[in-house]
Amino acid sequence: MRIGELARLTGVSTRLLRYYEEQGLLRPARTTAGYREYDEQDTVRVRQIRSLLVAGLSTRVIAELLPCATGPVPVLEACPNLLATLRGELADLDAKIDDLTRSRRALSRYLTTAQEPAHGTTYGTAYEPAIGTTYEPAYEPARERAA
Repeated sequence: MRIGELARLTGVSTRLLRYYEEQGLLRPARTTAGYREYDEQDTVRVRQIRSLLVAGLSTRVIAELLPCATGPVPVLEACPNLLATLRGELADLDAKIDDLTRSRRALSRYLTTAQEPAHGTTYGTAYEPAIGTTYEPAYEPARERAA
């Protein structure tokens, strides 16, 4: 099948299918005229890619994991480095969640302070933490803190 048919079957644009090929996620055969030729396995492969993207994985990581994937909703079989890769991705995601939680807390404090009367106005003009609270930067990525 040609790229247009694969796009129709999977609901993925031809532009994205070309991008997946550039990233090494798809490897279509080529006709003598240079047209891409896909088979049924490529339909499964695109569904695997989409599922792994929804999990928050980058195309670089997906390229590493695809050889371990079976079925359209991928089941990952034991492959070398699979567990280490997934654990690393999960740790990175946890660090991002921690960063976002810290940022949310700080933003919430700014909002609360801005809503409180200060300096004779109906809204705050500066951030002044409540007595007994400690200053926490709005954004301080986990990787920079660990360094």
